[in-house]
Amino acid sequence: MPDRPRDVVPLRESTRAWFLISLQTFGGPAGQIAVMQRELVDERRWIGERRFLHALSYCMLLPGPEAQQLAIYTGWLLNGWLGGLVAGVLFVLPGLLAILALSWVYVAQGDTAVVAGLFLGLAPAVVAIVVQAVARIAGRALKHRALVALAVAAFLLLAVLGLPFPLVVLGAGVVGWALGRWRPTVMERPAGAEGADDGPPPLVPDDALHRAAPSARRNLAILGTGLVVWVAPVALAWVLSSGERTVFTDQGVFFGGMALVTFGGAYAVLSYVAQAAVGTFGWLSAGEMVRGLALAETTPGPLIMVVQFVAFLGAYRNPGDLDPWVAAVLGSLLTVWVTFVPCFLFIFLGAPYVERLRDSKALSAALTGVTAAVVGVIANLALYFAVHTLFARTRVLDQGPLALVLPVWSSYVWEAFLVTGLALLLVLRLRWSVLRTLGVCALAGLGLSLLT
Repeated sequence: MPDRPRDVVPLRESTRAWFLISLQTFGGPAGQIAVMQRELVDERRWIGERRFLHALSYCMLLPGPEAQQLAIYTGWLLNGWLGGLVAGVLFVLPGLLAILALSWVYVAQGDTAVVAGLFLGLAPAVVAIVVQAVARIAGRALKHRALVALAVAAFLLLAVLGLPFPLVVLGAGVVGWALGRWRPTVMERPAGAEGADDGPPPLVPDDALHRAAPSARRNLAILGTGLVVWVAPVALAWVLSSGERTVFTDQGVFFGGMALVTFGGAYAVLSYVAQAAVGTFGWLSAGEMVRGLALAETTPGPLIMVVQFVAFLGAYRNPGDLDPWVAAVLGSLLTVWVTFVPCFLFIFLGAPYVERLRDSKALSAALTGVTAAVVGVIANLALYFAVHTLFARTRVLDQGPLALVLPVWSSYVWEAFLVTGLALLLVLRLRWSVLRTLGVCALAGLGLSLLT
């Protein structure tokens, strides 16, 4: 592997720091980035504030979980490619183990009164948390009426016409590029978006951090090694099935492809995942998709770890010749593998070109359009979760180009409405943390299930 540097921070010490960070990564990407900033910039002072934000801006350009990519990037700055591997693996390891255990408990004990009661509270809380995400991102991203219109258009294309998520995001990028070229004032960043205070001076000077000269030889070595490692488990599953389609090849191909189009964070892509996992493959129900996100919200690591829960249930219910429990674990681990390996490739390949990417006005405008559309995508996700959480039954309005999912109004679940109202009060009015809100709502759901 190329460009192994001299460590600017002892690898053992940085590994210990990444392990401690991995245990605190609750609350979605915002909370995870805040944890890294506190540990690496404010307390340990290994990286300066400006350099940290520079790395974050690059990670925001990429598909996949930006917080994990930021961990890989900063690990690479401190200890080269080995540091990036350590940081990226430790960032997801606690969440992987937790989701695996909780998925097992859900399948084994999901019909018990206690588990059902907990999910009665967790699922409505997720609706409120996604609504909060819509409000937060809209406040930051929609600084012009044209961007508001783009967000509304994305929502309608997904919710009413049922267009595929990647097509909507690609179209938003094209519109953003066009606006940047012919109406550049729409894409201008608000004053104060750049030039943040550097904070305390870092103990490690910027020029001592790791860097690598981009070259064709380096890129080919990383790309060749990475692609083989990424594809190998799926290829092995295909060979073992004698070239026939199985749940493992379906999950490997689907989630591997998803890893390349997950712009806009976990909330944005979950609309796409739910559409395929529930409607196309039938791995789980819409209600179980909401419960899976609730599990991901309560465990450390990226929220996209919800795909592990999806894969666990899908493989358990379609095990082929394997024992269902063995199939579930294998499907779960395979999905995590194909989802996160590309993150390492994006960072190791792209880090030397970061400055060039940031200076591209055309790329910046396209991504501004994508970000505006992401607001509409997440709003569609909030609608999807609300309909399937607050009502026991739904129907599809399928007339002409319309593909709108509507609730059966008489099937409302009053307990879910009650807990959703409580969750909205806690996160929007009282500004409680995600974990604290989920805990209170889980207890409320358990209490309601015991009373009814």
